[in-house]
Amino acid sequence: MKTLAVIPARLGATRLPRKPLRLLAGRPLVVRVWERVVALDLADRVVVATDSDEVAEAARAAGAEVAMTSPDHPSGTDRVAEVAAQRAFAAYEAVLNVQGDEPFVSAVAVRGALALVTDGRFPVGTAAASAPIEILATPNVVKVVAADDGRALYFSRAPIPFLRDAEDASRLAPRVRQHLGIYAYDRDALRRWVSLPPHPLERIERLEQLRPLAAGIAIGVAEADESPRPGIDTEQDLVRANAAWSEHTATLSAGHS
Repeated sequence: MKTLAVIPARLGATRLPRKPLRLLAGRPLVVRVWERVVALDLADRVVVATDSDEVAEAARAAGAEVAMTSPDHPSGTDRVAEVAAQRAFAAYEAVLNVQGDEPFVSAVAVRGALALVTDGRFPVGTAAASAPIEILATPNVVKVVAADDGRALYFSRAPIPFLRDAEDASRLAPRVRQHLGIYAYDRDALRRWVSLPPHPLERIERLEQLRPLAAGIAIGVAEADESPRPGIDTEQDLVRANAAWSEHTATLSAGHS
């Protein structure tokens, strides 16, 4: 399948104002994400999708292709779907969605999620990573449980799986999975996803992936055998990301010296 990667980016974040344009190692965050996705070399075309002229200008200045979208989209998925529906991108059979605040996005996770779709196993692919039991008590970390064939059974902010009896704790630990917000879709599944009305479960949990799941659209979950990096949602997250970038660069330099 020919693959289109779309990076949705908007200026409307409240916890970290003007997030796509905030600097990570001297360059706008959205540019760092675009650089990462291009470097992964998994898509035939990589596009930044935004409704902001400022974001578009910053992305184009770095050499990125930009698609302007409606300012009225309720989610990144809707923004990605608008781009995929444009005539210029009609030839792409698989669509990859990497959020505009994921400069450290896992190559293993992206490759795994995309392969679930391009191999024809699932109409939608995503990824998850093993995580410590402590995340079960953290509502802002999304958990997922999957069937033996990799199909997602449920996503939740609640502790899933739930440990009822203490003697089963040893069975719980290997089953704790943190969802990673990466998605791949075949064209039909993406179109159907955004055509569905919001589902009550989606509204309750504030998790848009429950909409297609409740409608019977199978979502495959790829295993990413590495620790997930925290997202960039606050000023403190951005400070940590800059520190992590510096450490990463120093490690690379030492390796070549």
